[in-house]
Amino acid sequence: MKKAISILFLISCLLSTPSLITREISVKASPVILTVDPITIIVPDNYTTIQGAINNASSGDTIFVHIGTYYEHVVINKTITLVGEDNNFTIIDGNKTDNVIHIRANNVTVKGFTIQNSGRYVYSGILVDHSTGNVIINNKVRYNYEGISLLYSSGNVVCDNTILSNDDGVYLYSSSSNVVSGNILLHNEFNGISLYYSSSNVVRGNTILSSNYYGIYLAFLSNNNTIYHNNFNNTDQAWSESTNIWNFGDEGNYWSDYTKQDINKDGIGDTPYDINAANKDNYPLMGMFSEFNITLERKTYSVTVISNSTISVFRFQIGAETGNKIIHFNATGEDDTVGFCRAKIPTKLMNYPHIVLVDSEEIIPKVLNVSNESYAYLYFTYPHKNQTITIIYSEALHLYNELLNDYLRLNETYHSLLENYNVLLSNYTQLRISFGELNDSYLKHLLDYSEQMQNIRNLTYILAALTAIFIIATIYLSKRVHARITAKSKEFESE
Repeated sequence: MKKAISILFLISCLLSTPSLITREISVKASPVILTVDPITIIVPDNYTTIQGAINNASSGDTIFVHIGTYYEHVVINKTITLVGEDNNFTIIDGNKTDNVIHIRANNVTVKGFTIQNSGRYVYSGILVDHSTGNVIINNKVRYNYEGISLLYSSGNVVCDNTILSNDDGVYLYSSSSNVVSGNILLHNEFNGISLYYSSSNVVRGNTILSSNYYGIYLAFLSNNNTIYHNNFNNTDQAWSESTNIWNFGDEGNYWSDYTKQDINKDGIGDTPYDINAANKDNYPLMGMFSEFNITLERKTYSVTVISNSTISVFRFQIGAETGNKIIHFNATGEDDTVGFCRAKIPTKLMNYPHIVLVDSEEIIPKVLNVSNESYAYLYFTYPHKNQTITIIYSEALHLYNELLNDYLRLNETYHSLLENYNVLLSNYTQLRISFGELNDSYLKHLLDYSEQMQNIRNLTYILAALTAIFIIATIYLSKRVHARITAKSKEFESE
């Protein structure tokens, strides 16, 4: 009874406590467990400052910040999701002092802000400090000393941000196993991306332009980092003190100053891009790398394009009547030059075969030999102007090709059987010829045998006749001799 009264008293206290935020509290008996569900706190509706919302949040909560400029230095020391309404107009401004956002917890997400005006020298727009599992995504980071810094932190993701006009765009110090991907880094005073004492990180799919020093700078035992699918267009592209990996599979990075050829026409340079003796991009891209995500039936597919054209207005649709899956994008380039595209398409999204149209005119793409069960790699060229590229997968055409392949297989089997039949027929004809020759030989031997037998019979007849003549002659002569002897005897007796 006392236990029940205590529980009721606790619930009463919780319900009567004044608060700007409503939380759902569930109470279970045997034993009593209080569960506070994650909530969304709205700034400035529930709290006028972002830091005030963080201070009153619990682990797992989301803080949503409406459009506005917030002059704050935000310290995140608990696992929360911090989301801005619009990354162009939801601004956190450090007023040129300290770090603008300082993350000192794990599994934090910061998304959808413009983050600007940190202090100088050691301060950052976003500092991830001794933390792991954080995601910094879809922000605009500008006018800071360091744009986004990772200090003694691992397992974090920095992706799809625009990072411009900082001293360094992304700065990693003693940080490993992080992913820096899909960011646009431009007009940064020193380096686009800097790594110090940082290894085994992945730097992929970034566009790094107009850095005053290097596009990417790796120093002080920063080794075994994998760097690929990045677009480098800087006066000095890369500097690496240790050995790193500059390609993934058969694709590396795009380098604006690469001048070698692509004789086999697959979108990959035939000669490595040399950074220094220990660092080479073995598969430099002949055009800039672009990646587009398509969500279909709750699955996300990635389509990549390598092209010397400017790729824009990428879209995917399914034909309402035909059910055809269609990719469209614009490809723009300098007039009187030849454009190319190397497109990598997941076969689970669009299986073979593909129809490729350039401004409604069909062209035949080259299916590259790196294609496999998971991805189709298509390569095609076109005259440069403002072209619309359309890639179509038709289920009807797919079925037609399957039937055609079945027909071709049956036809191949038929021809194989016909070939075997012709061989058997030839063998049968040869046997008939051999049999005829053998029969003729047999008949000749039979004729010779008959002639020999006739000769033997004739000789037998002659021998029999001669024997008979001999016997007759012998009898006749015997009778003559006997008669003469008898006559002689009678003469002798008469004397």
